[in-house]
Amino acid sequence: MNMDGKHVMVKKKDAVITTGITGLDKLFSQGIPQGSSILVAGGAGVGKTTLCLQILMNAANKNQTCYYMGFKESNNKILRNMKRFGWDADQFLDSGMLKIKRFMTSEIYYDDKKNDDDIEAMMTKDIDPLLMELEPFTLADEQGFKPDIIVLDSLSALSSTFRGKEQSYRFYVERLFRFFDKIGSTTFLITETLQVPEIFSPTGIEEFLADGVFVMYSVKKKGGRSFGFEILKMRGEEHQRKIVEYSMTSKGIVMYPEKTLQI
Repeated sequence: MNMDGKHVMVKKKDAVITTGITGLDKLFSQGIPQGSSILVAGGAGVGKTTLCLQILMNAANKNQTCYYMGFKESNNKILRNMKRFGWDADQFLDSGMLKIKRFMTSEIYYDDKKNDDDIEAMMTKDIDPLLMELEPFTLADEQGFKPDIIVLDSLSALSSTFRGKEQSYRFYVERLFRFFDKIGSTTFLITETLQVPEIFSPTGIEEFLADGVFVMYSVKKKGGRSFGFEILKMRGEEHQRKIVEYSMTSKGIVMYPEKTLQI
């Protein structure tokens, strides 16, 4: 109600999350819209996994449930890497706030014959509604666990399962994004690219489906390399549109919003 006694409708702000990473959150007007799916793209050695694990640890510290889904490194190796930065993941694993699981590619919902039939059905518009509800991952062994934050590491490893089956992969990845949207988690999906990428995902469709795209650059300079971070897009949120420098320290990634990197 205002001073004239009239009721004023106040628009409720959408829920957002912050990463807790020094400098990164300053690039947003408010934060990452809750429930967004975000590609984290970059070449080898730029710190994609480190960035995402750092976000998970910061979220767990704020009592948010976190889930790391890996396709490459073992759980023990992930934990060793976290301890290098002084991150004590054990307390969150013990409390159930954090779960780390290495998936085998055989655990994804994929079958050559079945998916080829699915694609043919799509082309003829004869789609079984039940087919579209099939979940690409099963969380059956995680009963009652509903993660607030998910990291999938990586889409590139996942796409290799579909080598020679590009149409099947496109169909699968659409269901994958729909699955994450359905469970309402904020999801970070890592993708491998060139050091200075122009394409940010295995096929290009992923960056169209994603709500946001974070790009991490490695630029060769005289005497070494410089690292840059860019928010290429973020649906529903204003953000700075520049490439800022960052460094990998003994405590994780630190970004410098005031320093612009020339590519």
